[in-house]
Amino acid sequence: MRRLLTAALLAAALPAAGQTDAPADPAAFGDDTVSTFTLDNGLDAIVIEDNRAPVVVHMVWYDVGAADEPPGRSGIAHFLEHLMFKGTETLEPGEFSATVAAQGGTDNAFTSQDYTGYFQRVAADRLGLMMEMEADRMANLRLDEGEVLTERDVVLEERAQRTDSNPGALFGEQRQAMQYLNHPYAIPIIGWEAEIRELGLQDALDFYADHYGPNNATLIVAGDVDPAEVEALARRHYGPVPANPAIGPRMRPQEPPQLAPRRLEYADPRVSNPYVIRTYLAPERDPGAQEDAAALTLLAAVMGGSSQTSLMGRTLEQEEGTALYTSAFYNGTSLDDTTFGLLVVPTPDRTLAEAEADMDRMIETLIADGVDSVQLDRIKAQVRAAEIYGRDSLQERASTYGNAVTAGLGVGDVAAWPGILDAVTGDDIVAAARAVLRPETSVTGYLTRPADPQETTQ
Repeated sequence: MRRLLTAALLAAALPAAGQTDAPADPAAFGDDTVSTFTLDNGLDAIVIEDNRAPVVVHMVWYDVGAADEPPGRSGIAHFLEHLMFKGTETLEPGEFSATVAAQGGTDNAFTSQDYTGYFQRVAADRLGLMMEMEADRMANLRLDEGEVLTERDVVLEERAQRTDSNPGALFGEQRQAMQYLNHPYAIPIIGWEAEIRELGLQDALDFYADHYGPNNATLIVAGDVDPAEVEALARRHYGPVPANPAIGPRMRPQEPPQLAPRRLEYADPRVSNPYVIRTYLAPERDPGAQEDAAALTLLAAVMGGSSQTSLMGRTLEQEEGTALYTSAFYNGTSLDDTTFGLLVVPTPDRTLAEAEADMDRMIETLIADGVDSVQLDRIKAQVRAAEIYGRDSLQERASTYGNAVTAGLGVGDVAAWPGILDAVTGDDIVAAARAVLRPETSVTGYLTRPADPQETTQ
């Protein structure tokens, strides 16, 4: 039930060129057996060995996302992700995915504010074919006007179904736009509808030419593989792809100091459970300096993780019975400043103003009373268990590294992260709350239903 509510309400140093970095002590990268290498054309690679089953996940992550789009062209990163499944000089439109399926595999792609990724999951002996096709569309994408216009209609329909028909999603767009004054994180990944309608063939080709190339990508291979063989295959298939000289350092508008709290209310008759949500501007994980992000990660768990162990869950849901659901959330794997958020869904007999007061009371309680050491130990055990369970999925393990490196972190930062989390103290969590949960960097939003005219006249 908590997963369903969460989905409904919240719908978060590589080696020198040509060298292989295979550490003498595998424990340096945690429990994973990880090696890295970089090709002469700038392609970075991470190999995660897991020999439990004869399968492999092959991923290519590009260091470009929605926050890197040119002004007035919102949605072009996601649009190009769709178009990458069209033809190349050697593949017909749709042939890429059809070939993966014919090998008994699956494939897909994804776009975020900071990255665009493509992946296939296949039998381990099909890895070379996946590299061959992915390297092909890295440099040889071919598009025509008809394909672009047809796919644009697909994206518009996707926006209509996922955003325009969902009051929570529309509310989220408005809050995100209010959170960031200048940074492009204010713009939705799928894009604004009016700008999507104007995207055309040349926009896609220009974005592809400006951002796609081996020197702006990370190859991640996880599964039943030998690192030396992966590197040999990568040199054969990706090595001939020339570096893209158009790619330079990322240049993004930065957020000015935020000096005043912001509020909004969005009413929609389709809302079934009104709620209050507040987000604060928060620091991201930084390479070699992840301690603040670790404290915020555990602050989210302490405030609004499990309803049995979190402060808001225990107090508002279990003891007082004033909330149907509570949550706190933070994702530090972001290239630039991210957000920390709190959410309360009150019981039907309570107002959103009362729910907001409950939220504020919980923040004050945490700062005044600190974190119970026994509860913190339980929460850390839950975090460790989630990490262990996540290792059962090749996709999740590969994605952990992909998310990290496209946010500017290194493989060593990924390995160090569990230990940094485990070292966080209750005092660290309270200090993080004091530093981040400041009104001047906050956006507080009410999602509600329009007032019933009959109720207002009585």
